[in-house]
Amino acid sequence: SCLQTISQNKQSCVIVPTTVLAKQHMLYFSNLLQDSGLRIELITSATTKKQKEKIVADLAIGKIDILIGTHAILEDDVKFQNLGLAIIDEQHRFGVMQRLKLVEKSSDVDALLMSATPIPRSLMMGLYGDMDISILNEKPKNRQEIETLVMSEKKAGDIYDAVKRTIAKGEKI
Repeated sequence: SCLQTISQNKQSCVIVPTTVLAKQHMLYFSNLLQDSGLRIELITSATTKKQKEKIVADLAIGKIDILIGTHAILEDDVKFQNLGLAIIDEQHRFGVMQRLKLVEKSSDVDALLMSATPIPRSLMMGLYGDMDISILNEKPKNRQEIETLVMSEKKAGDIYDAVKRTIAKGEKI
């Protein structure tokens, strides 16, 4: 979606609720588009004042193709030259007014709202025609089976040790 938007000489942004998730998206986009010549930037509350000033200046004159960040994108000084697509990941973590503020940063902005959490308000908006809904109801191929265990409180030490071992091996838990 971002590439389609950029092909129309418009900018894209991806907003997420946490710095950790923003960094994950930045790494993904950077790896995926490393040879594309596109400029992708990250802005969060951890961005230094000097870095932010450069990003904001470049964004306003269209030097940045994709901006990835947190609520920092919603600040008044963050202005796009021509925002065409706003992707809001974990949309339930943003209020209606925050989402509106984002799409009002430019004229004619398409919004892609994503969530793995069922949201009754979004379902109603889809049913009544204010929003289209796409449902991904298949798991990715080759996805590992998730194992869930319930253990007594007496086993807490064993659980903590298992968590530490798993993290030390670089695995997820």
